Amino acid sequence: MSTQPLTDQARSYLEREQADLRHQLSELRPGTEGYDNNFADSSQVTAERGEAEALAAKLEEALAEVDNALEKLDAGTYGVCEECGKEIAPARLEAKPEARLCIDCASKR
Repeated sequence: MSTQPLTDQARSYLEREQADLRHQLSELRPGTEGYDNNFADSSQVTAERGEAEALAAKLEEALAEVDNALEKLDAGTYGVCEECGKEIAPARLEAKPEARLCIDCASKR
């Protein structure tokens, strides 16, 4: 069975996800500059800024995972476990196209 349809699907999904994550980050970044430091409730401003920074960190981490998967597709190494070198099951890649590890190696972490 050819894995080409799976990798084509993965590439399509990953490229859409990459664009979406970049868009979310671009929308979030300008918002962090709009906090009013003279606002009476500075603790609320600090909390909101912290939440925005935490969200940005999660988005950047997700983007790095997507970028890595796209690089693997380009290099022809997509779907190979980074830990044991075995093929990652197609069902796992369908569920999580950016997966770096097979289910066995992922469950050991």
